Amino acid sequence: MKLQIYQVDAFTDQLFGGNPAAIVPLTEWLSAPLMQKIAAENNLAETAFFVPQGEHFELRWFTPEVEIDLCGHATLATAHILFTELGYAKDVIHFHTLKAGTLSVSKANNLYTLDFPSRPLQISEAPDGLLLALGNINAVEVLKLRDYVVVYQTEAEIASLKPDFNALLNVDTFAITVTAKGDKSDFVSRFFAPAAGINEDPVTGSAHCNLIPYWAEKLGKNELHAYQVSERRGELWCTLKDDRVLMAGKAITYLKGEIYI
Repeated sequence: MKLQIYQVDAFTDQLFGGNPAAIVPLTEWLSAPLMQKIAAENNLAETAFFVPQGEHFELRWFTPEVEIDLCGHATLATAHILFTELGYAKDVIHFHTLKAGTLSVSKANNLYTLDFPSRPLQISEAPDGLLLALGNINAVEVLKLRDYVVVYQTEAEIASLKPDFNALLNVDTFAITVTAKGDKSDFVSRFFAPAAGINEDPVTGSAHCNLIPYWAEKLGKNELHAYQVSERRGELWCTLKDDRVLMAGKAITYLKGEIYI
């Protein structure tokens, strides 16, 4: 069996920036174990697989270790390939997902806008070992929904964190987001998920489903500009809209080819 494969850097317009994702178009679903093996072979934070469903598409995402319930950058990357490589001609793409409902991506000029569910956070206690593993115990606030979100005072603290990823594996959580008010943006963040085989994710759309409602309330505005200050760095233009969040970003194609199963 021969399959198309693409690789896209998402939330950036610069090659080798943003977050790389692999995209594998399918005409029908492969088995989950086979898709997991492909994702492990790609060894990127996420590999997205999609299947046409009438005028819409079914979409699934895999890390090298597990299938996940929501992924922003790989959804943006998938839309980019549909628009630029596969001839999708309408203004909006609708993706049906197993656990996150229907997600849409629209394109205007060189920006793709993702329409995702808002996931407000709740105040939490820091679990044993979390702050020590992050390398900075001076957190302003700790919150949680599925993942822990740790708030710090400054962008410099976020940029300087050097987590102990082995220690983070002992924290009972899928992932940890750290965030602070930005120096030249509304807020910044980083995202760590060693339990999913991703020590640090370069740019994480799903984390912004938590961060956008949090910072919208803190800053008293619904239009927000954000950077994920990983080494590859990504930029997002964000909007809180009732129980949805809109995340706009750019994308650039790095690779297209074929894989053989």
